[in-house]
Amino acid sequence: MSTTDAKVDPLAALGSLPGVADSVESVRKAVDRVYGHRIMRRRSNQITAEAALRGARGSAALSGADWALEEVRRRTDFSGDEDARVVGAALRLTAEAGQLLSIWRQSPLRVLARLHLVAAGNNRDETGRPRRRGEPVDEPLVELPLPDAAEVSGRLEGLSELVVAGSAAPALVTAAVVHGEILALRPFADHNGLVARTAERIVLVGSGLDPKSVCAAEVGHAELGRADYLKALDGYVSGTPEGMASWISHCGRAVELGARESTAVCEALQRGAA
Repeated sequence: MSTTDAKVDPLAALGSLPGVADSVESVRKAVDRVYGHRIMRRRSNQITAEAALRGARGSAALSGADWALEEVRRRTDFSGDEDARVVGAALRLTAEAGQLLSIWRQSPLRVLARLHLVAAGNNRDETGRPRRRGEPVDEPLVELPLPDAAEVSGRLEGLSELVVAGSAAPALVTAAVVHGEILALRPFADHNGLVARTAERIVLVGSGLDPKSVCAAEVGHAELGRADYLKALDGYVSGTPEGMASWISHCGRAVELGARESTAVCEALQRGAA
């Protein structure tokens, strides 16, 4: 990835892949539907808070901690077993994401470092920085070949250049590439999946597609299931037009399902059932 030629917009080309334009349009309609709901005009803060909780639950489930929503809502201590720590990390990331929107377009690598620090919840030497040569990665649910540290560094720099330069690509395309690239690289010692999905959310919100953060893609990714998630990620890693289109479309479907979830919450509130 390089932005040495200002006229080159690699992400924009992805928007013309088969099926991607349809996914972008479908996402836009789903987002418009929830934003047009009458409850959003009066209780949008409540919908945002509920989407954050459900998104964190979904992201944690994809990282192996598949708790019921009410358990996530009820718990206050997330320092116990490994599952509890994963759910706690997902909740912290969701809360932190909104504080980083203004920084993302200027310094995405700084944001990624901060996200990892928040997720890890500690100050170990490897926390908040890309892994170095020979350092292991704890991401057991992603079994793809692990790029070496030099490749990780180069590709992160390329991703950062693309974000800072901006793109004419739809927000869905940019969010999907950011998500896929981080998860493919697994640049940190752990929590890469949680960080990747939070970065996707930051792009979707910061782009203006989902400014109130009510269309939690994490909800949709979890609903579509881990097997389909990893199959779509294989397509991204393949780098083929078909694989890339499949991954972007998968991310689009996840956003649609997140929007549908919040629409259902709006309708429940309207009925006085929530």
